[in-house]
Amino acid sequence: MCDYSLAEVRNRLAVEGEELTLYRFPTGTLGFTSPAELQQRPELRGWRSWFSPRQVPCAVCIPPGAQLVLKDIPARLQSGLGLCMEEDVIFIQTSMDAGRHRDAVRFNNNQQVLLQRLAEGQRALVISMGGMTNSEEQPAGIRERV
Repeated sequence: MCDYSLAEVRNRLAVEGEELTLYRFPTGTLGFTSPAELQQRPELRGWRSWFSPRQVPCAVCIPPGAQLVLKDIPARLQSGLGLCMEEDVIFIQTSMDAGRHRDAVRFNNNQQVLLQRLAEGQRALVISMGGMTNSEEQPAGIRERV
């Protein structure tokens, strides 16, 4: 739900219909937060942020199986993975190993990308929080891209 290195950061569960932004937390990990959180916080990064936890935005956790629309996909990923600038994705966890980044997204073409390979500032819209029982199947209703 939230990558291993965000365990010490304030966090909450995402809400359907919510727009999120990828943010590099003081731990160095990319994770989702709300744009409102970023507007309320002065730009304090790195070790100084840990001395004032109120300065660190709240991490927004997403359960595996949630459907998102990932926006602002970097050109390097578009060309490398055959993607558009905006894609429907399923949020997944790649493993449960301790001390490893595991939060990722799966595109309709079955390519998987860790959040750490995405770009800070990318936006995502939470379409559905519904989980899947089989991590390989796509839920009905996910939009097909042309």
